[in-house]
Amino acid sequence: MEWSEELSGGLLQAAPDAILVIDGERIVLVNDRAEQVYGWPRSELVGQPVEVLMTDASRHLRVERRRLIAASPPGSFGSVTTTARRRDGTEFPCESSTTIVETPHGRLIVAVVRDISERVHAEREKDRLRAEAQAHRSQRLESLGQLAGGIAHDFNNMLGVILNYASFVIEEAESAEPDVSMIAADAKQVIRAGNRGTDLTHQLLAFARREVVRPQPVDLNALIAAVQELLRRSLGEHVRLIFRPGPDLPLVTCDPSQIEQMLVNLALNARDAMPSGGNLVIDTGLADGRVRLRICDSGRGMAPDVLERAFEPFFTTKGSGEGTGLGLATVYGIVTQAGGEVSITSEVGLGTTVTVLLPAGAATAPESAAARPAATGGHGETLLVVEDEDALRDVAGRILTGAGYRVITAEGGAQALDLAARHDGEINLLVSDVVMPGMLGKELAERLVVVRPETRVLFMSGYAQPILASQGTLEPGVVLLEKPFTANDLLAAVRSRLDG
Repeated sequence: MEWSEELSGGLLQAAPDAILVIDGERIVLVNDRAEQVYGWPRSELVGQPVEVLMTDASRHLRVERRRLIAASPPGSFGSVTTTARRRDGTEFPCESSTTIVETPHGRLIVAVVRDISERVHAEREKDRLRAEAQAHRSQRLESLGQLAGGIAHDFNNMLGVILNYASFVIEEAESAEPDVSMIAADAKQVIRAGNRGTDLTHQLLAFARREVVRPQPVDLNALIAAVQELLRRSLGEHVRLIFRPGPDLPLVTCDPSQIEQMLVNLALNARDAMPSGGNLVIDTGLADGRVRLRICDSGRGMAPDVLERAFEPFFTTKGSGEGTGLGLATVYGIVTQAGGEVSITSEVGLGTTVTVLLPAGAATAPESAAARPAATGGHGETLLVVEDEDALRDVAGRILTGAGYRVITAEGGAQALDLAARHDGEINLLVSDVVMPGMLGKELAERLVVVRPETRVLFMSGYAQPILASQGTLEPGVVLLEKPFTANDLLAAVRSRLDG
């Protein structure tokens, strides 16, 4: 019998959970784990009323415990999830399983108590993360809804202008005595509305970080100095532009055209915040190993609720027709795509400061870029133009034919390969859309240059990032003409690619 008592005692102490033996009123036996869980030494815990381990909310169970001991047969088992209390007064969640045991000294309750604090904490953390994710999804959906509404509003306005002025052009041209000056004026309105649409699509792509970028080492001070005159014209005479370049700045790797767009957007915002005039200060420097660009205006500033929403797409405090609400959203997209950070501080009546931090790039200055080639015509070269949009294919063919090129047109990749196979002479240049049904422009180009290695390639697209670019950066060797393009844009790109 002695070995059995030793064995039962060893098992009691080795148990992973706290074990308490209660005579109905007081604690008569505990194991080592009970000391650890409750923070009481065994010598002080034994003899204590069990209520010392209970929270105030669970002490009403004392009467129920007495009834349980009296009414339940031996071996009865019960389990409950509750809250217990340690010696220092802290509370913790636990699972308590109880059994009624008949002994020569009367009935006893054996309680096995497991501390489930870590499990409860993990479940609460999961619930918190789930709630945060749901909140983020709701915010994204709200932002997308706002974005879609703003896009529809602005594009419907532009389409209304384009369609109506195009009708005016047709009516005037078909009249018995057309007024050429009126036709020209109406056509200019169509072009103006189309350019607004072009700007808006570029802003949307920059905001969404989907625009193809052409990063290169850039001297930020030199870039700002080069666009100062443009910024001054954008600001007007009532706003004074001050540029304070920091010394010895490392180069940054970015798309210079996007940085120019960002500066113009910020300058226009500053101008609108200073209707009575003021100062716009641009300064550069170093901060935490990164290149800092700071734009400060002395305008009216932003209230806290406006500042909180400053980067939201289509959020604007301007009146109807005075802005798209994409200026700061575009800035955010450009900076983030360049691997940087942007922040805004502002106080009502004291102005606004936008701070941009860009990672330092190459250590050596870039070679000066070659001047953009003039939009000169062709010398009888043969071009294969592939575009699935009939109207745009006709426009491109008309521009190129009129400029002295021989033009073969196709509406898709399969037709283009067939025409190329039946063409006797050289095909000097493939001008292909990127996204087309049946065969993408990239596949067409790869298949064509296998059989015609002399053929150079010029892609054209309004949204080529998923096909031609890796993480938003144009792949080496790829030349892209972005839509929508003008006749001069197309002719310059073709001439540049041919002269390569």
